[in-house]
Amino acid sequence: MLRLHDGLKEIIKKVATTLPRDVEEALVAACEREPEDSPSRKALENILENVRTAKKNQLPLCQDTGTPVFYASVPKDLSFDTVGKSIYDAVRLATESIPLRPNAVDVLTEKNSGDNTGIAFPEVHFEQSEEGTLSIDVALRGAGCENAGMFYKLPDEGLKAERDLDGVRRCVLDAIYRIQGRACPPYTVGVGIAGTRLTAVRLSRKALMRKLDDESGVGAIRELERRLLAGINRLGIGVMGFGGNCTALGVKINHAHRHTGSYFVDVSVACWANRRGRLVW
Repeated sequence: MLRLHDGLKEIIKKVATTLPRDVEEALVAACEREPEDSPSRKALENILENVRTAKKNQLPLCQDTGTPVFYASVPKDLSFDTVGKSIYDAVRLATESIPLRPNAVDVLTEKNSGDNTGIAFPEVHFEQSEEGTLSIDVALRGAGCENAGMFYKLPDEGLKAERDLDGVRRCVLDAIYRIQGRACPPYTVGVGIAGTRLTAVRLSRKALMRKLDDESGVGAIRELERRLLAGINRLGIGVMGFGGNCTALGVKINHAHRHTGSYFVDVSVACWANRRGRLVW
């Protein structure tokens, strides 16, 4: 009988070696929009060739296999500890068998654990599920994307950004302009709006798990997502920073209630290899 950690190992392998269909299709469409013989067109052609080769040979899409991040929705009859142990076991197995690059380094000793496990590594988030099934979303977060994230506290005088959605728009455009091509665009951009720093970061990171065709059910947020995507692509940063029509594939915004005295905006990005997947058990 297949055990949970075996199933998790397989979904980690799929996420590491195969792009989600919506992301690959968006890259193909972006390639077709770039001029023939342009640096951005050639970069996208190389990216797509890399995607095909990785999938065929079941090898990682990128040499930086990142920090494994898990969002586990756990039914009431299953403990968080049990699921957490299976996740850690799966990461150890995946590191050896795929293989994943060992990225977990002790902050004090600089010693690498060798199996991608350590204190809060991998990163695991739990929530209680009312459903009878266990659902686990998996992402591999490369260091370049993680380093590129930007955090804002509104109002921001320098950006002339007030505590409103136009202020959010100014923050996001500023973040992508400052990041430029350092995190391997075209990006998927995640935005979190909240009244605590932790919630804003959590929301922006979770937004990257949404499919590119998943639009917000809130009209004002949906319109801002569309407006930001167009605005980011007008910046001209382009694929891998070479210039061109496509700097982002999608913008996804999550939001929460805030304290009357606080308004935080966090901007997270995923590179062209937005490696994500889901296991339902």
